[in-house]
Amino acid sequence: MSHLARTAAASGAIAEGAETETTAAPTKARAKPRADKAMIDRYRWYEVVALYAGIAVFLFFVLAPFIEGFLVSLKPLSQLFSSPYSFLPKNGSFQAYFDMWRSVPALGIHIFNSIFISSVVTLIVIVIVVPASYAFARFEFAGSGLLLGAFLAVNMFSGAVLLIPLFRLMRAVGFLNTYWAMIVPGAAFLIPSSIWLLRTYLMRIPRELDEAAWADGASRLYTLRRVILPLAMPGIVVISIMTFIGAYAQQFIFALTFNSKTEFMPLPVGLFGFFGRQEVLWNELMAASFVGILPVMIVIVFLQRYLVAGLTAGAVKQ
Repeated sequence: MSHLARTAAASGAIAEGAETETTAAPTKARAKPRADKAMIDRYRWYEVVALYAGIAVFLFFVLAPFIEGFLVSLKPLSQLFSSPYSFLPKNGSFQAYFDMWRSVPALGIHIFNSIFISSVVTLIVIVIVVPASYAFARFEFAGSGLLLGAFLAVNMFSGAVLLIPLFRLMRAVGFLNTYWAMIVPGAAFLIPSSIWLLRTYLMRIPRELDEAAWADGASRLYTLRRVILPLAMPGIVVISIMTFIGAYAQQFIFALTFNSKTEFMPLPVGLFGFFGRQEVLWNELMAASFVGILPVMIVIVFLQRYLVAGLTAGAVKQ
């Protein structure tokens, strides 16, 4: 065999071997077992048991007061102090939910006042917080960091510390014994934390959107209203819910100090009507408390999809 023939035969063998390896490589790669496993599969059985046991204990301590309070509202008053104490009601009924309206005739007015005050506070907070948060998120100006720090400092003071100065202020402007005596302090204490939260949310929205709107001739206000607000709506809804709940919960100390008229009293003060001189109507008190938190629960149920969207926004990098 000549040298040329031997060279051709060797080249063909090499090419055939390379083709065989190339064909077999994907097969080998497909046959290779996957080394990585899902994160949940890496837990041992006892770790899974411990995880769910911890969650169950946490939920028990969170939900136990609500469950016990609801069961107390179903018990007759005589059964609450029986010995031994029974966790489950015997011959339970919803009678306390009917009797509470007779024990405190103005209970409906108190519930309405709480809803009205919380709604007005939420509206005021959103109107002030949205442009303020946009300014802190988009513009650099002298003293912005100091001002944001001052907002945090405001939240460090309890409302009880400022009661006397606030009382003098409310009396000077004529707000005593009015809704404004609870609306103005409530909004003032909720605005700083709301600015911090919404500012953080707005900072996640790309600045290029603002610049594109400005390049098209849009003003700052138009950009905020037509470009930023639709994107920031989940965050605004979260702030609104938190403000409503906060305003609903902090009405007691302001109402008790700045108000003496029943027609302006919110629910937290109205619940004191169940504390008599001789006894406390605990079952009716619990029933009124559950009826009083229904507005908050309804708001959360109807807006929960916006709440979840706002809380998880920015969790995944785009």
